[in-house]
Amino acid sequence: MEEKIRDSSMYYHIVLERIPPQPLPVFEDEDMQKRVWGRRWGVYNDVGTIKAILMHRPGDELKRMTADKYDPSIDALIDDDEQWYFRSDRGPEIEAMQAEHDALVKILRDNGAEVVFVEGGPLDPNMMFTRDTGMVVNGGIIISRMGPVGKAFGTGRRGEEAYVTKKAAELGMPILHTIHGEGLMEGGSFCLLTERAAAIGLSKRGNKCAAEQVRNVLQVQGIELIEVPLVGYSMHIDGAIVMIDHDKAVINIERLPYWFVDKLNELGIEPIQADYRDAKVAVNCLALKPGKIVMNDAAGWTADKLAARGIEIVPTPYKECLKHGGGIHCSTLPLVRDKD
Repeated sequence: MEEKIRDSSMYYHIVLERIPPQPLPVFEDEDMQKRVWGRRWGVYNDVGTIKAILMHRPGDELKRMTADKYDPSIDALIDDDEQWYFRSDRGPEIEAMQAEHDALVKILRDNGAEVVFVEGGPLDPNMMFTRDTGMVVNGGIIISRMGPVGKAFGTGRRGEEAYVTKKAAELGMPILHTIHGEGLMEGGSFCLLTERAAAIGLSKRGNKCAAEQVRNVLQVQGIELIEVPLVGYSMHIDGAIVMIDHDKAVINIERLPYWFVDKLNELGIEPIQADYRDAKVAVNCLALKPGKIVMNDAAGWTADKLAARGIEIVPTPYKECLKHGGGIHCSTLPLVRDKD
């Protein structure tokens, strides 16, 4: 019996000629993203106009932070088993935190951002700091692997990754990578400096294993990754630098190595030093669009300094939320930014 072409070894050769695989356009191509994933996802840089952003409203999970956990040696509430802390001698004023958070949400919405909320578990009092759960780049998100691991399931920060992974899947957002193995990295230690250069902070909460995984993702997009060893017990790079315009960054000079400041200048980025009187709260701000930022209203000295450099400041109170250990940048994870 004569062999038919469809049964021959030539069949798939013919099929591949008629229906050829196409590596181009690239995964991150805007039109292809819309076709496959429903919309363009990710960010080109850290200052483009925010179109969608991930947040978590502080809630009942904070009720476990009670005054009996006060440790006078660090003047804060702390739980070694559950691995959380709150910088006060009393529990959080949840309604005050919610009011501050709601005010931040309103600013984002007033500036055209779609605010997406992610839920956490009853043992996740740090879930409001969504920044740490992922690193968003062009085309999608890299899921973090959190450092603190409590003694019981759902405690510490390990596990928040799952909530964000599920939310990304629900939204239809591509997950480009998940930090795995012994890798530790939190999104607060990732900064897109330009469209072709990024910085990643190495500390107790971010190691070389994870940095190499992030580098592998960025290499595909032609982005250089600069490893920055953070000083002392600094946790995240967003306490040391945040981009506020394409060519400007606000920095805390005490938390960065000298050579990195030189590198910023080489990249055409002006490093504007936060005023020493409010540097700890000033740097943790957020660019709403190029040259316009939302900033803790307690950072008045730095706000004046940035305004003199042409930056538009939207101040907002964040005093009670700040006691929880994170600021405005920590509380926000942009999922989509324009290229502007």
